[in-house]
Amino acid sequence: MRVLGFLLKRCAGVAVAVLIWAALVHFFEIPPYMLPGPERVFVAFQNQGLFLLHHASITFSETLLGFVFGVAAGCLLAILIWVFPVAKRAIMPTILVTQALPVFAIAPILVLWLGFGLASKIVMAVLVIFFAVTSTFYDGLRRLDPGLSDLSRLYRVSRLKELWVFRLPSAMPALASGLRIAAVFAPIGAIVGEWVGAKGGLAFIMLQSNARMQTDVMFAALILLALMVLLLRFAVDHFTRFLVPWQVED
Repeated sequence: MRVLGFLLKRCAGVAVAVLIWAALVHFFEIPPYMLPGPERVFVAFQNQGLFLLHHASITFSETLLGFVFGVAAGCLLAILIWVFPVAKRAIMPTILVTQALPVFAIAPILVLWLGFGLASKIVMAVLVIFFAVTSTFYDGLRRLDPGLSDLSRLYRVSRLKELWVFRLPSAMPALASGLRIAAVFAPIGAIVGEWVGAKGGLAFIMLQSNARMQTDVMFAALILLALMVLLLRFAVDHFTRFLVPWQVED
């Protein structure tokens, strides 16, 4: 019932957005090459559906692999920084530099090093999301309940045992927040990588369609990208309910 309610709410929102979109195109008589109407985009889906889905699967694979590797890297780095505080002073400046550099500046270098295949797009997605996971998870590891912290010191619990018994369960809500952020931003890394250089993917389709003035195909690719983000976020939301079942949600 919860899933059905979620889908109905999203479908209602999409229906309202499509109606507003159609009304704007009709009322202002916007040329199709600038903003195609929903019916033109629907025809583009009919005519090139398999072609669009093939390239959407490429982007989804890049996004999913980048999400998995980015979350794993972020979690391991957060644990490493907490277990070895010296590592924070050594690693954190490098991490901050990677986040300060614009992704469009890094993407051409990664494509040059790793080629036009999956690898460069996965690394881009990892770079985009791993800092959010690292920072939220590390913050959760640091903020232990004072009573539990005193208890671990009283019984002289080792640092690793304190991490496993007290801090990891306590940090799960913070990690869940990091995962939700990563689910939204992971596709950005894949899209930016494809935009710079790729053999396929939704960004590749958008570039080709833009060059040929096929705005309807470009909007179809954008819609598939939006659906992909919603699907990933929906999956992560449900996963985090199992990750932190004790956390009450509104």
